[in-house]
Amino acid sequence: MNKYQALLDYFHTLGSVAVAFSGGVDSTLLLYAAKEALHDKVLAITAASASFPEREHNEAVDFCKAHQIQQEIFSHDEFSIEGFAKNPPDRCYLCKRKLLGDMLQIANAHGITTLVEGSNVDDDGDYRPGRKAVQELGVASPLRLCGFTKQEIRTVSKQLGLPTYEKPSFACLASRFVYGETITPEKLHMVGLAESFLLSLGFHQLRVRMHGTLARIELTPDEMERMLDSSLRVSVDKKLKEIGFSYVSLDLLGYRIGSMNEVL
Repeated sequence: MNKYQALLDYFHTLGSVAVAFSGGVDSTLLLYAAKEALHDKVLAITAASASFPEREHNEAVDFCKAHQIQQEIFSHDEFSIEGFAKNPPDRCYLCKRKLLGDMLQIANAHGITTLVEGSNVDDDGDYRPGRKAVQELGVASPLRLCGFTKQEIRTVSKQLGLPTYEKPSFACLASRFVYGETITPEKLHMVGLAESFLLSLGFHQLRVRMHGTLARIELTPDEMERMLDSSLRVSVDKKLKEIGFSYVSLDLLGYRIGSMNEVL
């Protein structure tokens, strides 16, 4: 909670702030702290795009309504960004540069000069080309500045009664594809449907990675054994093939952040 107080102190130094808000674990704590410190001088900015499922978008909207936070929602067309669909290793940089640039314009239109986003210190341990866009555009990362780890964000969120304290970590659906494989709206939709189906079955932290028409499911080790139940295994295979996958596999190493970066 000392780090949370440091976060509040940071926001107190600002007259107003805009928060890049996705509804995830990190940005929810960030927005909540901004609201506590600055009250009605806070603007949540949320992008609607093919890379984020409707369930994530709806949760972001519901949170802002519940806490009476002003929210601006805008359409983000990642496929209009040159090079995005080709999925190069710096895809995240290309997308985030456009995304945060648009958010800065929205913030400035509201008379707000500071935009913050939800990176934490654990993000430094993975390949994060989007970090370059954050630095280039002068977007602040208060959670990282205050030294928050992911687990500390969850711990503080639980103490504050935030509904996201045990929410699975989520990254945009474009991160589910092997570098160099063309990304299409249809493929994003397939991955989104597959993950939503697994979540509906009660699985918690997961990814469905797409390799051509093969689905590679990543689950936490404690949930792998459940997937091996014969009837569940068959029903998952059947559903994902109905969605459009030709083959369905289970990754033996399980869920891990940035598994697509292991080949770089």
